[in-house]
Amino acid sequence: MITFILTYLLISNALTLRKDKSILFSRVTVISLVLNTILTFNNTFLTILGKGIGLYGGLFHVTPFTNAFNIFICITSSMILTITSFYPRKLCNENDKPEIRNVKDNKKETSNDVIADNIIGNVVDDKFSYNYANIANKMGEQFRILEYPLIAVFVLTGAVFLMSASDLISIFLSIELQSYGLYIISTLYRDSEQATSGALTYFLLGGLSSCFILLGSALLYVNSGTTNLDGIYLISSISEISTGLVSGENLVLSWYKSYYIHLSLIILLVGFLFKISAAPFHFWSPDVYDAIPTVVTTFVAIIAKLSIFIFFLELVFYIEKSVFTFSWTNCILISSMFSLIIGSVLGLTQFRIKRLFAYSTISHVGFILLALSINSIESIQAYIFYIITYTLSNLNGFVILIAIGYSLYTYVYKDENYKDNLTDKNNSPIQLIDQIKGYFYVNPYLALSLAITLFSFVGVPPLIGFFAKQMVLSAALDNGYVFMSIVAILTSVVGAVYYLNLVNIMFFSKSEYIINPALAPENMTNTKLSFNVNNIVLASSLSAIISVLTLFLLMFIYIPNELFSIVNILVLLLFKS
Repeated sequence: MITFILTYLLISNALTLRKDKSILFSRVTVISLVLNTILTFNNTFLTILGKGIGLYGGLFHVTPFTNAFNIFICITSSMILTITSFYPRKLCNENDKPEIRNVKDNKKETSNDVIADNIIGNVVDDKFSYNYANIANKMGEQFRILEYPLIAVFVLTGAVFLMSASDLISIFLSIELQSYGLYIISTLYRDSEQATSGALTYFLLGGLSSCFILLGSALLYVNSGTTNLDGIYLISSISEISTGLVSGENLVLSWYKSYYIHLSLIILLVGFLFKISAAPFHFWSPDVYDAIPTVVTTFVAIIAKLSIFIFFLELVFYIEKSVFTFSWTNCILISSMFSLIIGSVLGLTQFRIKRLFAYSTISHVGFILLALSINSIESIQAYIFYIITYTLSNLNGFVILIAIGYSLYTYVYKDENYKDNLTDKNNSPIQLIDQIKGYFYVNPYLALSLAITLFSFVGVPPLIGFFAKQMVLSAALDNGYVFMSIVAILTSVVGAVYYLNLVNIMFFSKSEYIINPALAPENMTNTKLSFNVNNIVLASSLSAIISVLTLFLLMFIYIPNELFSIVNILVLLLFKS
């Protein structure tokens, strides 16, 4: 994938004369990811009959389960990169229709056929303008940065490697490849002091978490004598058996102690919990999410976590719980409880919308870790289902946030004395919750889409978020986790307060926006451009992504069998491998 995309990008760079090469490179990357998805789907049938294929001396283990999530992560990345593959708005320039203008000026009659021919001719001749920066687009930095899609490919490659990693060495290299790409992509906006500060925080604390991962891997190697996960799984099973033997009966088994393995795994777990911003290692995520541009936040909040969740699933599945009360999976359960409480309670005090989304993510991570710590067939099904719904819902939320920011560029506040002192507004137009006050009266379709997404976050039936939470809670109750189920239900009720507050602000508050008077037709007479403000609309790419994802969240109740069947098949493939 890397070789193909690098070659494709180099050829595109050499053969094109376009100034907006970053858009072209994003489109090239999206096409490459689609091709990679087709190849991965084809390779799934090569491994489905067996238990997978080992690559590079056992460093990686490709199975139908990992291939399925390779497809999912490529499709998700394609949708994220589509945001930067097209200009966010399009504008129909009425001055590009000279025949119609001359007819109107000379007060001559003309037939409808002539007007229709002129309009069709203008469309065929590509007379629609997408790049009036001062009026229609007011483009952000992402349209001037060539490296964005390339670094995104390296992040995606690290994620794909991590999901298939079966050795401590390949695990560390994969997570660092993914992390380094995220550090760089967060600070690509060189003119943004706020983004640079957030990316530096992410880099310094991310380096600390990598130290924990490296220390845990080293301790696992020292205690087991191998870096291969299959060997560690075997030794873990042996150490569980050895705990039931009388001391001295078996000198070989007495060498391995269960708490050695679990202590090493706890240290390893701390590093990965930081990467997914699970409490109590969450403190970096609200600041970083809020500081970096929204386009980058979408990538950091989704792709960075998805691969680690899949890696966690295989690690927990193959390492059984200890016969002692001391177990590394208990730490996952504790982190789940802290994430549920912190993500719900601290979100109530937020007035910046991306910080609110960060605490929402922490709360969802709590549900995901709860399903992971149970480690039963029902909980694994709930775990996989929640990962899919979390990814699609979060993606829709961030894309809508980006679209709202683009749609408000032609509006100003009614209060002329109001001064918008938001920093880095071009890269993150929507930063405060008050900015979406009364937005329903500006764009009702986007407001409805965001409301549906927020209701899915809450878990309101019949939206898909309800089924995800219901599956986790059902698995928890069936396995005796009554206290954690109560905590999850109560925190969901608390978290619903700030979600519903956003809906209340959008629909039941008066709008403070009016169309910019400078764009009124009477004020545009001396310009070469004549248009109606209503002709400025969102690009089809943004509209298509939001429409598809919103309909998926809303209409899932009518087509649940397909997704449930996919989840059941993935669980069967995991048990088979």
